[in-house]
Amino acid sequence: MLYSLIAAVLIAAASPADTDQLAAARDHQDLPALEKLIGELRGSADAQKSPDSEYRLALAYSYAAEVAMEVRDKKKAERFAESGMDPARKAIAAAAQNAEYHRVLGELCGQVVPANPFLGALKYGQCARDELNKAIELNARLALAYVSRGVGNSYLPSSMGGGIDLALKDFDKAIALDPKLADAYLWKGITLRKANREAEARQALERAVQLDPQRVWAKEQLEKTPGR
Repeated sequence: MLYSLIAAVLIAAASPADTDQLAAARDHQDLPALEKLIGELRGSADAQKSPDSEYRLALAYSYAAEVAMEVRDKKKAERFAESGMDPARKAIAAAAQNAEYHRVLGELCGQVVPANPFLGALKYGQCARDELNKAIELNARLALAYVSRGVGNSYLPSSMGGGIDLALKDFDKAIALDPKLADAYLWKGITLRKANREAEARQALERAVQLDPQRVWAKEQLEKTPGR
């Protein structure tokens, strides 16, 4: 009994990479750091076999896929996204009512689409929609779920159930729920730029950088967006 308690304490003490560490590596586009954290979190998930440890591993893969796309490595982005699906599904299997677990799986499914547009949409498009809608059904105030769904809608044409208008509605909903959510402004700005609404896009991107000044990609998007 005492040995089991000591072992549990040691595992918890050794648990690596809280979400702040993951977000910092994502913000700095530090793929080597994310890959290192993935390795640590994989070991932690194997040891703990808890839904939270599986979730953190899935989140790390999602951040790595995001950064890989930002640095234009589509193959690596696809590989990271697909690798994160298994731990995300394990987390959901253990805690099916957790909205954030469904959000992360939906995000991972959606991240394959821009990395591999045709096959990714065929294979994972429905997963992305179903999981993100499930996350919102479970927690209608989960702002990040609207961001994730909005990103997916921004990549899908209106003929396939997506489109810029739907994406912007999702981002605005996320902002209404959490006015300090930098990701919502970042993706709103990118989507507005797609719609040739540069002045509004720049305003949204400026807000994203203001809220998260460490986010390299947000700064890059702001720099390439004209003010008028």
